[in-house]
Amino acid sequence: MVIKMKEKTIKDLPGVGAATAQKLEESGYTDLLSIAVSSPGELVEVAGVSEAVARRMIQAARQALDMGFESGEELLRKRARIEKITTGSKALDALLGGGIETGAITEAFGQYGSGKTQLAHILAVRAQLPKEKGGCGGAVVYIDTEGTFRPERIVQIAQGIGLDPNKVLKNIKVARAYNSDHQMLLAERVEDLIKKQGINVKLVVVDSLTAHFRAEFIGRGTLAERQQKLNRHMHILTKLADIHNLAVYVTNQVMAKPDIFFGDPTEAIGGNIVAHNSTFRIYLRKGKKGSRVAKLVDSPSLPDGECGFFVTETGLKDLKE
Repeated sequence: MVIKMKEKTIKDLPGVGAATAQKLEESGYTDLLSIAVSSPGELVEVAGVSEAVARRMIQAARQALDMGFESGEELLRKRARIEKITTGSKALDALLGGGIETGAITEAFGQYGSGKTQLAHILAVRAQLPKEKGGCGGAVVYIDTEGTFRPERIVQIAQGIGLDPNKVLKNIKVARAYNSDHQMLLAERVEDLIKKQGINVKLVVVDSLTAHFRAEFIGRGTLAERQQKLNRHMHILTKLADIHNLAVYVTNQVMAKPDIFFGDPTEAIGGNIVAHNSTFRIYLRKGKKGSRVAKLVDSPSLPDGECGFFVTETGLKDLKE
């Protein structure tokens, strides 16, 4: 006779009683993995426990899940679950190794009118395509910080690739963020959509990532606080991408560096915090005859390169089509 071991829950962790378990679950900490990848500070804040208890909880969760070293072979097997969302441009897909990757953050930065928000709308539609057509067949969360989301643009793109515009719009959960704290809260709430409402979220868009942080934290004296908050926000997005195997696409603003005399003087906002937390970084700029140019400036596995395309009413179109 085979005796099945009872699977551990958060209630089995040291220091977690019924009241603490309820607080954790209400904040989205419903399983051992969500506890194991948390920081003590997060658990202190949501559960009202002491830091020592929070550390014991995290340690016990990690031991129960056997979170240690893995072989490269095991990681390669895990990588097999990664999906790609096509951009609609063969050249841009090739540059990105097949499209926007799940389990990762893809950052697009560039000046106004360079195509960042257009690409966000296109991905919000194409993520809903079935896998055999270059999508993930899932829902989309769109965190809009600048009021740039346009449902009529979604309708145009959906009609252009043969999808029902009404179904596509229903599958996009849009939230307008009015300040940086609200933006961070909305990112945390994505977990509720997945776990409590059972929505199969495959893409999270944040357009724009840095606008509120840039507006609220002015001057060098606030730089450290801004970067800490931005770092926390990026970690929430990274955790979402990794745990739920979804793609995160963020747009970023740029600033001009007047002290650069040679080359392109534009630099992305957010400094090293955003750069290090983004898996893929794309620099978008205007090209000749109304085209756009995408340059891959950072990737863990792909070579640097660039490609051109046009933004049309129905999506992206390659230069040589």
